[in-house]
Amino acid sequence: VIGHPKYQESKRIAIFLSMPDEIQTEEIIKDIFKQGKECFIPRYKPHSNHMDMLKLSSAEDISSLTLTSWNILQPSDDDSVREEALAGGGLDLIFMPGLGFDKKGNRLGRGKGYYDTYLERCMKHPSGKPYTIALAFREQICESVPVAENDVEVDEILYEDC
Repeated sequence: VIGHPKYQESKRIAIFLSMPDEIQTEEIIKDIFKQGKECFIPRYKPHSNHMDMLKLSSAEDISSLTLTSWNILQPSDDDSVREEALAGGGLDLIFMPGLGFDKKGNRLGRGKGYYDTYLERCMKHPSGKPYTIALAFREQICESVPVAENDVEVDEILYEDC
């Protein structure tokens, strides 16, 4: 990931905070800050498909986040001091999680459409749609995954031996 050309050229990067069954992103987050890039993480709104990408001030800032009912760390609902990526300069790159992927770029998420809805919002931002990279285990690559008309394909899927 760290040697990837899209990562190298990106300045504003959104990345998920890993759940135990996902590719672990902690070292990538540390490198984002080491490289002097800006790091944004998701804040999901429960009972909706709305998600914002809020700026982290440092890798250590993660310890200040609250744990949701889904066991995901994220900025609290009343945190209004963090920059939302689309309120500023947009994003260059989004690293995305998922449950399954196919080689055509289709992604099976957790069913709420958070990333698809967010990418639709990105397309309306002056900086446009960021490049998207899904981080996966080889076992998550399938022949095909079910898709709906509002699903947005990922630009690239990185997994072992790809």
